[in-house]
Parts: sequence; C-alpha cells; structure tokens
Amino acid sequence: MGLMPATVVLLHGFAGTGRAWDPVIARLDPERYTALAPDLRGHGAASGARPIDFDAVTADVLAAAPGRFALCGYSMGGRIAQYVAVAAPERIERLVLVATSPGIEDDAERAARRAADEELAAFADGATIEAFADRWAGQPLFAGTPPEAARIWREDILRNDPRGLAAVLRGLGTGTMPSLWSRLDRLDMPTAVLAGARDAKFVALGERIAAALPRGELTIVPGAGHGLPREAPEAVAAAIADGTAV
Repeated sequence: MGLMPATVVLLHGFAGTGRAWDPVIARLDPERYTALAPDLRGHGAASGARPIDFDAVTADVLAAAPGRFALCGYSMGGRIAQYVAVAAPERIERLVLVATSPGIEDDAERAARRAADEELAAFADGATIEAFADRWAGQPLFAGTPPEAARIWREDILRNDPRGLAAVLRGLGTGTMPSLWSRLDRLDMPTAVLAGARDAKFVALGERIAAALPRGELTIVPGAGHGLPREAPEAVAAAIADGTAV
C-alpha cells in the first residue's frame, strides 16, 4: 500500500503565473507529489485580486494548502515562501528557496529599491503586456537565458495584466518587504537553497541564507542563471524530492 502523495506548493516569480512551474511539475513523480501552483495575487487569473500585500498573499497560500506541505518559491515567490514559513512554521515539512532573498536589511538600500520598483510600476501602469515583457526580460539579471527557456518565459509573462503587475511591485516589491534576515534562525524545517552559478548576486545571498538557517543546505546549479524553474527544472525538482519520504 503506497503512501498518499505529499503536497508541494509552488510559488512563482514576479510577472509569472502558476504555469511557470510546468517544466518542474513534469519532472516530479506524481505518485509521490501533488503539486499546487497557484497564480499569486496580481498575476494571471488573480490579476484583479486586491489588496496586494504580504499578509494577504500569505493567507491565500495557507488557505489553499493542506495542513502539512512542502513549500517551494522562486525569486518573489521565494520571498513570499519565507513569509509563509515565518507565519506557520509548523505546517511546512520542507522549504525550497530558489534564487531568492529574505529582503534588504539596509534602510537606504531598501528605499532605493522601493523607488526603482515604483518607477517600473509607473511604466507598467501605461504599458502593454508585450512592452512590459520586453523591459522585464531585458534586464542584466536575465542575460544569457537560453532560447527555449526564454520562449516559455515570455509566454508566461503574457498571461499577466500590466496593471496587476504594477500593484504587485507596489505591494510585494523587495523595497516594500520588511527584512526577514533576523527571523531565519527560527525556521528549523529542512531547507534547500538554490542559485544558478551564473547568478552571482543570488549565489552570494544563497550562501548567507543557507548559513543563517538551522537546517539550510545550498546547491549551486552549474551553468544556470537566475530563472531556475525554466532553465534548470531538473535541479529544482531534485531539490523538492530530496529528503522527502519516498
């Protein structure tokens, strides 16, 4: 008699949707895992949902998930995943943090990021989704994205509405987010931290996060950049599966 599949909740990055996880879900054993990949507030089918803030999106995740679950978040989704884990640590069996951060500690740096997020939000308010996709994907952070990953990614960005994305930048941006660095030592569930080898900023952050977590373990994914769910879905699926009861 097999065990019931474990539930893994997958939280996508900014300007994505739950469909961003399709390449990862395709590599998870369906007998072991049931995947939930919701569209987060301001994105995809939830583009019109308001308010958009960390409390609301955390409540959405906890309401959608079963009593105990594995939680995996990429980039913005990883920042939200840390919020969820701080809010309800007893419910998280395993945490997987993919190319993400616990926020910005320095007040001046956080204010500068908030101003940059607002400038991008103002652009999104007046842009088509195609124009927004061009600007978002053209950032240096994403340089060197392989063509197939870039194609999947653009399709996913186009499932969004620019007005929803503007509201997300204002409500869930890294500049708006209160830093969780001081709370990582309370998260004692096993945690996999992933970063792409070409993503130097998030390799450095990943090293700090893994060191701050009581049970954090860092994996650097060779050859990959920031967009790990689309560039290296095998590595993300392996991090989810590692350490979970078979």
